[in-house]
Amino acid sequence: MFGIFKKDPVKVLDKQYRQLLEEAQQLQRSGDIKGYALKTQEAEDVLKQIEALENQSGGSKPADR
Repeated sequence: MFGIFKKDPVKVLDKQYRQLLEEAQQLQRSGDIKGYALKTQEAEDVLKQIEALENQSGGSKPADR
């Protein structure tokens, strides 16, 4: 009944992915290379989740990633 209010899980993960990349960039700029590496790994894990969801649903990968 309220299916129109459900968020697309790919969009939610994409937002999280972009946020993690921004945080990683800030860590890199401040000289925290270890923190940068950890945030980048987190972002890559989220990207893998996005790709898995897209493969399940048969969706295409956005070109801007």
